[in-house]
Amino acid sequence: MKLFVGLGNPGAKYAGNRHNIGFMALDRIAADHGFGAWKPAFKGEVAEGRLGEEKVLLLKPGTFMNLSGQSLQAAMAFYKLALGDITVFHDELDLAPGKCRVKQGGGHAGHNGLRSISGMVGEGYGRVRLGIGHPGHKDAVAAYVLHDFAKADQDWLDDLLRGLSDGAALLAAGDGPKFLNAVALRVAPPRSSEKTRPEGKPAETLAEKPVPVAEPPDARSPMQKLLDRFR
Repeated sequence: MKLFVGLGNPGAKYAGNRHNIGFMALDRIAADHGFGAWKPAFKGEVAEGRLGEEKVLLLKPGTFMNLSGQSLQAAMAFYKLALGDITVFHDELDLAPGKCRVKQGGGHAGHNGLRSISGMVGEGYGRVRLGIGHPGHKDAVAAYVLHDFAKADQDWLDDLLRGLSDGAALLAAGDGPKFLNAVALRVAPPRSSEKTRPEGKPAETLAEKPVPVAEPPDARSPMQKLLDRFR
């Protein structure tokens, strides 16, 4: 079994926050892949299902962000999972909005959810880092992550969540590069002109179209034209 953990804060007040993009990712995966209903467990909510050949448990901790490790540790102990079976989806200030990266192990970089998890179970779990951008100054970070995504963010956010769902089975199978490729195909799809135009052939221009050639003027006299008709 694999355990996917989405980080966020519980309650409707926080549902649209940038900090809750981990919850959003799991909600999209659960909906798109026919997971069972969300049920209370492990100080949070869980949904069970399959991604490809893998049985997967989705977990949204019901503790607040800085206590996320309590929920994850309880689920990990119950199912006797190793750190390599766990992937945490979380917001990432150091990535541009819409960017996605995968990582195995490492520090928490000041993220309170990761700090709690690492303190409870260790650092060797996998992470899916979901870019939300940086407000520009560290003093503005708390208000920024606890604020809803702007309307202007909705298009890239929807593309990113769809991409995460598209590649979820690949992630569960341990194929990080193919997972990232699936995300990229949603976030930055190839342009149709680039796919259909033969390599090296420029777009057609007006100068390349054939130009009709005018007939030369008839210089014969009227009498000559009449005589030519009876020849």
